Amino acid sequence: MEVPDIDAMTPDEHATSASIRDERATNQRKSGRVVKRPEVYTPEANVLTNGSGGKRKRINDNAGDDNQAQDASLESVSSSGEDPAEDAHEEEVKEKRRRITKSRKGGVNAHTGNAKPAKAGKPRASRTKTSTNGLAFRGKRGQAGQNPAANAADGLHDVIFVNGTAPDQAGTEWLSRYEYDKFEAMRDMVNFILRLTGCTFEVSVHDIEDVDNATSKLSDLQEEYQAQMIVDYPLISKTKSHPQVRPTIIAFFDSLIASLDASGALYTDLALLENIETWVTAMTSSAIRPFRHTATLIALTIVSSLCDVVMEMADADAKSLRQLETEKKKGRGNKGRITALEDKINEGGEKREMLEGKIKDIFDAVFVHRYRDVDPRIRAECIQGLGYWILKLPDIFFEGSYLRYLGWVLSDTSAPTRLEVIKQLQRLFKKKENIGGLRTFTERFRSRLVEMATRDAELSVRTQTVELLDLVREAGLLEPDDIDTIGRLIFDSDLRLRKAVVGFFAQNIDDLYESKIEDLGGEDAIDETFAGNGDEDFDKPRISWLKLKCLVEVLQSYDVEGEEPLQQIERGSAGANDILIAAGVESRFSLATQALYEHVPEIKEWEVLAGYLLFDHSEIDASSSKKRDDIETSLKKECKLDEREEIILLNVLNTAVILSLTQFHEADTTSKGKKKKALNIGSLEGQEDLARHLSQLIPRLLNKFGAVPAAASTVLRLEHVLDLDVFHQLRQDATNYSALLDDINKQFMTHGDQAVLVEASAALLHARGFEDLEEVTGEKVQSLWEDTMTTLQSLLKGKGSGNRGDLSLNTLTSLLNSVRRLSNLASIADCTEILEQPPAPSGKKRKSDQSSLAPIMMLIDLLKRSSENQDRAPDSNVNELEDDLMACSMKAILFYFMWKVRRLQESLSSDDQVAREEVDELSGRREQFLTNLASIAKGRAVTDDIRSSAMGIFLDLYTLFATLRQTSKSATDSTANTENHTRIRTLVSEIPPDQQTLLNSVFAASEKAFAKKSHRTLEAGDEDEPLDDDSDDESDEGANAEDVENEKRTAALACEQRLCELTGKIVLAIIAGVLDCSGPQAGKMKARLNQNRSRLGQNYKEIVAYLDEPKARKGKKRGAASGKSEASKKSEHIVIQEAEDEDGDDIEEVPEQVEEGGNEDLRARELLEDDIDMDDSGDGEAAGGEVDDEIIIGD
Repeated sequence: MEVPDIDAMTPDEHATSASIRDERATNQRKSGRVVKRPEVYTPEANVLTNGSGGKRKRINDNAGDDNQAQDASLESVSSSGEDPAEDAHEEEVKEKRRRITKSRKGGVNAHTGNAKPAKAGKPRASRTKTSTNGLAFRGKRGQAGQNPAANAADGLHDVIFVNGTAPDQAGTEWLSRYEYDKFEAMRDMVNFILRLTGCTFEVSVHDIEDVDNATSKLSDLQEEYQAQMIVDYPLISKTKSHPQVRPTIIAFFDSLIASLDASGALYTDLALLENIETWVTAMTSSAIRPFRHTATLIALTIVSSLCDVVMEMADADAKSLRQLETEKKKGRGNKGRITALEDKINEGGEKREMLEGKIKDIFDAVFVHRYRDVDPRIRAECIQGLGYWILKLPDIFFEGSYLRYLGWVLSDTSAPTRLEVIKQLQRLFKKKENIGGLRTFTERFRSRLVEMATRDAELSVRTQTVELLDLVREAGLLEPDDIDTIGRLIFDSDLRLRKAVVGFFAQNIDDLYESKIEDLGGEDAIDETFAGNGDEDFDKPRISWLKLKCLVEVLQSYDVEGEEPLQQIERGSAGANDILIAAGVESRFSLATQALYEHVPEIKEWEVLAGYLLFDHSEIDASSSKKRDDIETSLKKECKLDEREEIILLNVLNTAVILSLTQFHEADTTSKGKKKKALNIGSLEGQEDLARHLSQLIPRLLNKFGAVPAAASTVLRLEHVLDLDVFHQLRQDATNYSALLDDINKQFMTHGDQAVLVEASAALLHARGFEDLEEVTGEKVQSLWEDTMTTLQSLLKGKGSGNRGDLSLNTLTSLLNSVRRLSNLASIADCTEILEQPPAPSGKKRKSDQSSLAPIMMLIDLLKRSSENQDRAPDSNVNELEDDLMACSMKAILFYFMWKVRRLQESLSSDDQVAREEVDELSGRREQFLTNLASIAKGRAVTDDIRSSAMGIFLDLYTLFATLRQTSKSATDSTANTENHTRIRTLVSEIPPDQQTLLNSVFAASEKAFAKKSHRTLEAGDEDEPLDDDSDDESDEGANAEDVENEKRTAALACEQRLCELTGKIVLAIIAGVLDCSGPQAGKMKARLNQNRSRLGQNYKEIVAYLDEPKARKGKKRGAASGKSEASKKSEHIVIQEAEDEDGDDIEEVPEQVEEGGNEDLRARELLEDDIDMDDSGDGEAAGGEVDDEIIIGD
């Protein structure tokens, strides 16, 4: 029992100590030995009131007098009934302590782990200065001038962050100050922690002495801290004034715990760590986030450091145990060594038990509460710490009671926290020895992991979860259904997620491939069978075909849609079909192939893949009896492809060719994207070989797969990547290229499928881009025009526009295909002359016959079929074809007017005269087209797709002719022929008020349809039409719930797309000055668009944002004359912005940059005129260039 220095006690402590002595005088047995108190203060000694009662080793770094005083105190508390052998042992301990002290003076850190502990005795109560938490500091504080670290008077925080002292050195210096003056050093430590939180207030030595008042003192500090209204603190601050705070905290406390372990103070001076724990634990429960976060990080770091110490001690004990076993096996072992090893092992066990208790205490006091903290950063810190502890001390933490915390946080609302859990689980699953202990955890939380991989809102979380599940699959803990669910992510739209699932998916292919190889007799037997096939014989069977077969089987099994590429788009709403399908759209199989290209080597061999596709599987001879034929026949049977698999493999081939060509181009370009001066010879040869093989391959593929629309469109896409320059450099006969174009024309004329027509049109447009081949391509396109117009005129010969439903199904289908081909040709070539030239009348026909009309007028008349006698065709197939015919006709007519406006712009730019008759004729055709479009919009149902499409083209036409205003103005400045320009500018007009009312009705219907599908609440307009009650069909009761949900989601997305397309065209019309800019309707449409701006989603809000006033550009100086007026405009602009922000919480500011839709962009597209809604001050504007910033076009 250690006796405190009476001089260091307060009066209250004197009274307490006296009462304790009186009580023990009556209860304890009398001792015959003389008891005397020590004469010299021993600063290192401190005890817990519930101490073990046995003698413990003590390390004192003071002089020999202190050691003698400590020896005296040890003598004084010894009972007379103890064994004399123990007294001899105490003398030995004293001698060792003297040697340790001398070694410390020489700069050597001594560890007393090998010292023999005193025999356990009866616990004794301490008479030192105590507190309710059992902590005690003993002895006097040091005198000024005797501090060995007096140069560190600036405080621990300044020593590290101002003086730049390394954290490990600062920890050693602080420990030296602590050995000199415990209270002052502990005050410095607590103030250091407070400074780390951003708090500038400090605690005093009195606060350190009164440990019980720590919580109250922290409450006072929190109130003062809150009064300062500090929102940032060093741990999360990104300013230069707080660099590297988190790593410094971790490094400092790591080094501090290591120094305590090396010096032995971790086991002898328990009050040191207990006092730090008291303050830190109290701060972890603070209501102030900086206190709570910083203290939690410190507590977690201390636990991690203690885990390191325990792990090192466990390794040392294991080594000692092996030495002990070896020594005992000897015939005549050294008893002294055996005893020393046993003592060392026992001592290490006691130390580890003490540290493990400390770890569990901090875990219960800090982690259990903070892992569910309101701050996601603190939750992430806790999970990171727990993952480290599980790996470092699996004997304690690798249990279900601790692993469950990781599982619970998988459902955390914060994405970074969920991501941290996944990373820690990855570390656990990477260690094979942990798999058995993770089995129960996986069974419990596997479904949640699969859900995170497929549906998590954060892409990074999904990506990391897929990688984790790959490890789980390797451990054999993933169910087959889960494997299929994760495998389907290979079709995900995001490239990063597809790349993450590649390893998972490729392993599934390898597993299937290995099973088939075993069924065929093994890989060696197959290689021997096909050893005679050369590498260039791409059309002959080989073992790589089996790998490709496995690839296509897995892709098909994971293709949940079960439809051909792009087919689901064509089956969408009528009127949207021909607009949605674009050339070069990548299928889901192409996206999957992009990710698999580097991981499945067989995909890179695209010549082998093409040979596999061209192989005739009907030639398999099943009656072969030879062994070679048996293996070969079995392989051919196994590799046989059905129609669906052929389409998938064609998509794989297309992507493989594109990626191969991309690699050649990358080899010829520098890292900055510039073409190398000295081209790679090997790269040029590779491109030539690819072009030559591809030009020979496309006709063969079209010959085999041209009858299937989905396959034909995929093969035609190969022509887009064919480098025709290389083709021309090969100096091949032009007839070969002409034959290739003939094959493309054949596909164009024999198919009515929109996907095939789009790809064929893109192939022809790609061919026209090469000047050396333009003449040949032009002839082929002209022949297509002639064939298409001949077919169209023959179908409409003598029939006129007719009525809806009066054509047979075959005739209607042929008419639709002809109009569809015409619209696709008009998208790549000028169609004005062809559509304006009426067919030459035959001698037997009168000139007034319908067949003598110009083709453009035939198309315009076809639109009358949309609204007339709609109920005459009860067949749903006929109605669908009629709607498709309307959509294709409107699209073809719009292309005609686009080409016509382009010709007028060229005439204005070159000062060519445009006849009045031509302008009048064009105006008449436009008015008739607009009238038919308005009739369609009025006559169709409220939610009809054709109605929305017709009104969209209606807006496009007005916006299109508005571009003549800008072109005419530019030309007027450079020519005196104003009459010609005035005549053309008569084509520019505003939308009439009655049509604006119709437009508002169509917009309101689209708005309500989307709101109903997405379950949103709108503020209805005064003139909105009501929706039909049956417009939203109820799902079948027997249908799969997931399928019904997907259908609803798809319908909502389609409605959103329709609304956003129409809104975008309205916005362009307003900006172009043809809508909402004059008359009684001025400003109403813009107000209607903003009415539900914050209720219709982010896409809609971004489109409407183009109507906002442009912000004043930063750094732009204003003239003195216009300063006052522009300041007024800015004030109004600020008020408008604040009002808009109050309308909805989710309204965001428009990015302050000139992007698509801005004034500069609109002027470039000739949709904006400089003098719209502007004063006649062109000179001033040209000089200053400042007025445009504050103008809203259309207001």
